[in-house]
Amino acid sequence: MGMSGRLRSALIIGGQGIRARKLRTFLSMISLFLGVLAVVIVQAGSEIVQRASIADIELQSGKDGTHQMYVGGQDPGALTTALDTVRDRPDAVALSSGKAVIGEPNVTPINPGGSSFDNLGSRPGRVDVICDQTGCYPDPSSQGAPKPNGKAIELRLNAMTGDVRQFKPYRQESGQWLDFASAPSLAPRIVLNKKAAVGFARYQVPAQLHIDGGTSDPTPQIVGVVDDGSYQPEAYVRVDELTNWLPAGGLGSSRGSSLQVLMSPGAADLEQTLRARLVAAGMKAEQININVVQSKQRIESQLALMRWIFLGMAALVLLIGVAGILNVGLATVGERVEEFALRRAVGTPRMLLAGIVLAETLLTGLITAAAAIGASALALRAAPTLAGGRGASYFQDLTFPWQAGVAGVIAGLVAGLLGGAIPAIRAARIPIATVMRA
Repeated sequence: MGMSGRLRSALIIGGQGIRARKLRTFLSMISLFLGVLAVVIVQAGSEIVQRASIADIELQSGKDGTHQMYVGGQDPGALTTALDTVRDRPDAVALSSGKAVIGEPNVTPINPGGSSFDNLGSRPGRVDVICDQTGCYPDPSSQGAPKPNGKAIELRLNAMTGDVRQFKPYRQESGQWLDFASAPSLAPRIVLNKKAAVGFARYQVPAQLHIDGGTSDPTPQIVGVVDDGSYQPEAYVRVDELTNWLPAGGLGSSRGSSLQVLMSPGAADLEQTLRARLVAAGMKAEQININVVQSKQRIESQLALMRWIFLGMAALVLLIGVAGILNVGLATVGERVEEFALRRAVGTPRMLLAGIVLAETLLTGLITAAAAIGASALALRAAPTLAGGRGASYFQDLTFPWQAGVAGVIAGLVAGLLGGAIPAIRAARIPIATVMRA
């Protein structure tokens, strides 16, 4: 109870000291503000960069803990087996990917091989290639007489058994995502990625979807655009809408096709069952690859060194603020020697005198930390307006990380403790006889 009273007294007297010397306290807070602000910015920047990096990786690889199964080769039975096994499983999604062309049939697409539209004009020539998870390679079917150029766009079509966004959080840019709860449509509904949307906005092509092995070419409905992090034109469709126009396993037998199954960490039974069924269907075991996404661990190891380097630089700036508080504290104790000696003469303990000085510097550190944290949060909120254009979309969904706030409070308290330790010791050692000078 006595310690509580002393602490209260120290805080009250320390606050009175700050009010009595406003200008001196303000000048000491300026340098400390820059030091604490540097710590907050470094911590907030590292957290924001880590979130942004993980978000970009999740678009391509999936969320942490997701089990990915890749099935190589072009076996039509593999897709059928995967669909039968994954069907009605809320903890897994199968994606069958292959080449598709939207536009005029039997022509050379505007972007042969499904290449990006960003550098079509800078390419000296057009080469038919196929790009998938294994890389890019020449299209074997492009041998022979070249097809005439036409109004068609080639892209990579991903047929899904369910909503893949539970594993890969695609960002909706416009329109809407596929509705897996509704009945399948005879006109396949597709969602484009940003790279494919660029092509369809730039070129006018007929609404005719052609897939190798299809019984006929349906008329697709483009219902939305998403950001999937891909650098090539891609589209997404419900597999049950695509099979109305394509034999079972047809997409998996097209050139450049691949099969991927995404599973939650708790779907170990599905993983074993699917592997066993694929092997029983004739798939070689070495063609089935399974890995677990660990994006956060990889990113943290890459950013740790950079974070410590910038924190070291911020600590140097913080030391300047500590020196300012130390200087002000020593000057204040020198001016209040008679006051402290008189307090000692009337029975004030040495610890309370030290606590009064420390309370003043700690309160200064906390006030400065609150100002630095508030300035950083306001700057982050104003960043979308100041950045403009593409930068605005980058800052739009960012929130001020609480880790930066904690780091700022700790930096302010440490600076107040270091800057006030020596003045507090000097105040506690003032002899009682000093009061006789008055």
